[in-house]
Amino acid sequence: MFALVDVNSFYASCETVFRPDLKGRPVVVLSNNDGCVIARSAEAKGLVTMGAPYFKQREIFRRHGIVTFSSNYELYADMSHRVMTTLEEITPGVEIYSIDEAFCDLTGVSNCLNLEAFGREIRQTLLQRTHLTVGVGIAPTKTLAKLANFAAKKWQRQTGGVLDLSSVERQRKLMAALPVEEVWGVGRRLSKRLDAMGIKTVLDLADTHTAVIRKHFSVVLERTVRELRGESCLGFEEFAPHKQEIICSRSFGEKVSDYEAMRQAICSYAARAAEKLRAEHQYCRFISAFVKTSPFALNEPYYGNSASIKLLTPTEDSRDIINAATRCLDAIWKEGLRYQKAGVMLGDFFSLGVAQLNLFDENPPRRNSAELMAIIDELNKKEGRGTLWFAGQGIEQQWQMKREMLSPRYTTRFSDLLRVR
Repeated sequence: MFALVDVNSFYASCETVFRPDLKGRPVVVLSNNDGCVIARSAEAKGLVTMGAPYFKQREIFRRHGIVTFSSNYELYADMSHRVMTTLEEITPGVEIYSIDEAFCDLTGVSNCLNLEAFGREIRQTLLQRTHLTVGVGIAPTKTLAKLANFAAKKWQRQTGGVLDLSSVERQRKLMAALPVEEVWGVGRRLSKRLDAMGIKTVLDLADTHTAVIRKHFSVVLERTVRELRGESCLGFEEFAPHKQEIICSRSFGEKVSDYEAMRQAICSYAARAAEKLRAEHQYCRFISAFVKTSPFALNEPYYGNSASIKLLTPTEDSRDIINAATRCLDAIWKEGLRYQKAGVMLGDFFSLGVAQLNLFDENPPRRNSAELMAIIDELNKKEGRGTLWFAGQGIEQQWQMKREMLSPRYTTRFSDLLRVR
């Protein structure tokens, strides 16, 4: 048995946890540089369009008193961590699916507890510890758990935010009520093809012979059909697989035309990518940097380019990665352009920083590198990111992305802690 636990309107909910005065008011979170709407509270969903530019909807925001926030990634990441660690305490196993949802393995729970009651216990515990409301969908397969979670949140008054699809009768009743596009992995294009074949509801899809699905579609959809019938085809992955690459990039708050500002940005992205690399306990040999101007700027030529370096010895040292990234920048930099975005990518990972050394290697292993990086990471984790940084990252960083409506980082920065008077 699986339980899919999903936080309701996660980004917007994180903002309201520390602002009880916003309860019942429409809340919206914007993308990088305060560009587009990427999250809405339940009260805002009927008022603003998801993914639409903020500047085109300002009059709607003003008219309805919509409260707007810039993306506070530090806050969201920490709140996500609190949700996941709580789930790990109260369920046998957890597979983190995204920042706001996770599959929980309920093996053994069904033998001693009522699953619906256990789902309510999960919901109540998370509400008590994080003040975030979740939906819980319980079923014998991941695909059915997704459907159960959708229904639990859609019909929250009837379900109380928890739906148990253990029985086949309940499964078929729900599948008959939902259109086929609500199935996990079935998008608009696929649903149109299914509709043309007379497969309109989820139940229609579940009752279609697998040979027909295999003939007209793919083995992936065949596996989905089997899951809808209660046959578990998607395994439980308690430990996430290692990443194949790491990319750190951002659009600038203001276009960059100065080389020194661009160099600071590349250094910062390289340092952040190196932190992520060490968090994965990996070493890399491939380092790439890219820059690009806006393709939509009037009367300005478009330019986008990248360069890469492959080291002979794998590294996790920020100094090596920063050095390689800035050399890549030097190879692709063009004066006189206004750049909109830049980034750094790491690849070719190794689990150990060991390789055959070469007489001509320009970056031999540094002495005490691992110990130094461990100290930097520990201090930045304990005292807050940016406690220690490399001089090449700059101090003022005017190229940083625009976040004019950023809320305090209540849980990760001492200066932003709430004060009770």
